Amino acid sequence: MADQPLLSRLDLNLLVALDALLTERSVTRAAERLHLSQPALSASLARLRNHFNDPILARRGNAYELTPLALRLSEHTTIALDAARRVFESQAIWTPHDSTREFAIYGSDYGFATIGAAVSRAAARTAPGVRFRFMLHNTPIVDDAANSLRSVDAMVIPHGYLTDIPYEDLWRDRWVIVADEDNELVADGLTMELLAQSSWVFTYRSRSAFTSAGRQLQMLGLEPIVDVVVESFLALGHFITGTSRLGLVQAALAPEVARIGGLRILEPPFDATPTANALWWHPVHDRDPEHAWMRSIFIEAAREVQSAVAAGDRFVEPIDAAQAPLSP
Repeated sequence: MADQPLLSRLDLNLLVALDALLTERSVTRAAERLHLSQPALSASLARLRNHFNDPILARRGNAYELTPLALRLSEHTTIALDAARRVFESQAIWTPHDSTREFAIYGSDYGFATIGAAVSRAAARTAPGVRFRFMLHNTPIVDDAANSLRSVDAMVIPHGYLTDIPYEDLWRDRWVIVADEDNELVADGLTMELLAQSSWVFTYRSRSAFTSAGRQLQMLGLEPIVDVVVESFLALGHFITGTSRLGLVQAALAPEVARIGGLRILEPPFDATPTANALWWHPVHDRDPEHAWMRSIFIEAAREVQSAVAAGDRFVEPIDAAQAPLSP
């Protein structure tokens, strides 16, 4: 233990410099980012090199690359810096109206277009200085949510992907099918046989990234013919228009899909299991009053989104009475 440097002897500013250097991979760009002179940041880099006994940045031709140690450090530095910020930004007395805190939220574009937009409106009414940063999640982030959520405030994602993490239920949504209005195959309605014969646009399709309705089709014995995979619910309609493809989208997005034009929104010919959307966060935030306020704003906004799901029904063509939905 005697050979290890004491934490009290380290300068927290070195963590800020390290984060900038690892992100920019350039002393010049990192200095510009931190509004420091290049000699000042070079001095910080020298101290970091001495501390880690590693060059951190190694020249390769006309550019710099991160050393193997620096690559490992990059996985922890952002989390450590964010945790340090949270410690020193905490206040004994906190009021939303006077706050300038930024909340970082992972989710899909579906979540941002629905609950994200509603949250930003609700927050603006009582906390005009509070900011939200909505960031797209991906498979690695969701698969390692226990660690991913250490560096952000929350993630909006339906049940079925995360476990053993605190959550708050928000709203339920149902699935509808999107088709081109000139698609003659759906002129007489949808059947399971037609779903099996048609080409599809899927949003997400891997072992751990999928939609519940897409997975349900497979569980019903139907293997969709997937032409396109796009990791965006809002973009799905653009890959269907002018084709004979089909797609699955949440009812809350029906107005957005209809806005593209030239598309039909149809009831599926099977009882698609609704999505139960929730807000998930790391347990470290449980007793944070600012975070608790944020969660209350999501709950308030969820009531607006639930109403939007019902409003989206007017864009959905009812299924033919002769083609009753197939129960799973």
